[in-house]
Amino acid sequence: FDKYNEKDFSYAQKHLRILSGLYGLLRPLDLIQPYRLEMGTKLTTPQSKNLYEFWGSTLTNALNRTIKNSGIQILINLASNEYYNVVDKTALHGRVITPTFKDQKNGDFKVISFFAKKARGAMSDYLIRHRISEPEGLKEFIGLGYRFNPKLTSDDNWVFTRKEAA
Repeated sequence: FDKYNEKDFSYAQKHLRILSGLYGLLRPLDLIQPYRLEMGTKLTTPQSKNLYEFWGSTLTNALNRTIKNSGIQILINLASNEYYNVVDKTALHGRVITPTFKDQKNGDFKVISFFAKKARGAMSDYLIRHRISEPEGLKEFIGLGYRFNPKLTSDDNWVFTRKEAA
């Protein structure tokens, strides 16, 4: 918290959303109790058999409201696949750009989940500090040694790669 100023917090509160298996869709300054709950945890209720079914339409509708209120109709998805799978992608009203972080290993680029998680956090920090308002601004991200790789990128799956350490 010490590294952000009031404008950073204001920007994050307006633009950043966090998917939670327990609380649903959160903003950075929402007050919650500490917990540990994986989205893949089974939860049987009369309406659902797991957290994906429980949260699906609720989270999707909340994201649609956020997208609508943003004014640009674009969602930058930095959630892990486990969490983003709760969202009904066919029901989202807007473009979704998903940055993917790959490390070079034995000449090939692969997602290494430990590093990808850190990179998603670093990109969130970049978005906040630079007040990115247009997707093209993401392409300038160079955090943790990752760089935008247009050769591996498709329309809405933007790939950032990091070369193997020598």
